[in-house]
Amino acid sequence: MSVQSPPTFQKLARQTLLRNEAVIISFLEELPTVLFPALFKEAFEGRHSKLMKEQVTTWPFPCLPVGALMKTPNLETLHAVLEGVDMLLTRDIHHSKRKFQFLALRNVHHMFWHIWADEEDGSCSSESLDENPVVKVLPRYALRHKLKVVTELCFRPRLDEAQACFLKWAQQRNGFLYFCCMKLKIWAMPMDFIREILNVFHPEHIELELNTEWNVFQLAQFASFFGQMRNLRKLLLAPLYKNVFKIANRTGEREDKCVKGFISMFSKFNCLQHLSLCGVHFLRDHMNQVFRSLMTPLVKLSIKHYRISQKDLDSFSCCQSLFHLKHLEMSGVTLSSLDIMPLRSLVEKVADKIQTLDLQGCRMKDYQLNALLPALTQCCQVAKINFYNNDFSMHILKDFLKHTATWSKINVEQYPAPLECYDELAHVCRERFAQLCLELIDTLGTIRQLKIISFATNMCHKCGMQCVYG
Repeated sequence: MSVQSPPTFQKLARQTLLRNEAVIISFLEELPTVLFPALFKEAFEGRHSKLMKEQVTTWPFPCLPVGALMKTPNLETLHAVLEGVDMLLTRDIHHSKRKFQFLALRNVHHMFWHIWADEEDGSCSSESLDENPVVKVLPRYALRHKLKVVTELCFRPRLDEAQACFLKWAQQRNGFLYFCCMKLKIWAMPMDFIREILNVFHPEHIELELNTEWNVFQLAQFASFFGQMRNLRKLLLAPLYKNVFKIANRTGEREDKCVKGFISMFSKFNCLQHLSLCGVHFLRDHMNQVFRSLMTPLVKLSIKHYRISQKDLDSFSCCQSLFHLKHLEMSGVTLSSLDIMPLRSLVEKVADKIQTLDLQGCRMKDYQLNALLPALTQCCQVAKINFYNNDFSMHILKDFLKHTATWSKINVEQYPAPLECYDELAHVCRERFAQLCLELIDTLGTIRQLKIISFATNMCHKCGMQCVYG
């Protein structure tokens, strides 16, 4: 039988106050600071709109991380918060007297609410109550005297009601508030719409994911906006349709000019660390220019479903912007007919840093895995590796695994089923598959501790056969 602990004095006080909303609103400015966070949280959860609005205008901290409370978008609570900001603007409280500087609408975990919950329980030290951890991010923003509104946005052809409400509100108050979008995801939206968004939400503070049906000419038109995103840290570019980013066999001056214009934007990114390109076929033979345009070393490079050329692969070994990679993904990039040595050279250069290596669907052969082996055995930090959908024999797989004793930090390993599992018609023999997988697992078990290791057939690692240990 569990015994519930009695409510704290402060909780009882809040419950009493919430039963008489008009009274509490009348003396909010005299309310002890320690009561504000928990009272706001309960007002938010109970949808006490009037109280929420008034609390926004009298918020005694630099940051109000209300987005952490918005697990699912709710129009009523969003309205109350935005109307509270309007009331604050209308009252024209001088910025030197206003403690509230930063409205965070991002739906992410925020320590603020936990810190003050601990304070209510009496378990929070004076150090943890220091407001500095909450506002460390503030110096990143310009225009200090304006209230900052920071959010994340994901646009699809049909906006939900809360999104439409917030966008309309933001457009009407552009110039009075400083809007910043930290993460922007775009799915198949027209360029004119995106221009309007970027005119409100300052593009220099953005993590951008662009899933689009634009062709290379339209992307080139958008390059000026890319160029403004000087603090961009993450960029993902992917087509909605298979042939969107392809250029016809005929390459004229206009196409060349657009490709060069698109590549030139990479030199404007001062902070780019994560670059993900999916099916961006017009960059074939131009990867060297892209990598050499980068102003900062990449931490993550993802190139997926791309028809890579030998010229592209050669650039891997000589571009310094790749020499600090911790994550490399080349899923669906066919390497079977290429000289793999530039990739080996890159892996050797990042062997003491690389944590994730995804070479799924590269269709590599035995001799290519053999060529990579000296570099891969040096990867002492690797935690996840994926070789699904490559063509390796039992002999080469077993020999490879015997050389991985240094992988002390590996958590997830994914390998293709040995070629010996297939008959002459490329059908999988189930018994042979199970037998060979167990043999490989036994081999690896004598070398180091196993966590999660799996083998999958080439037909499809999701719908084909799998053998999983761990």
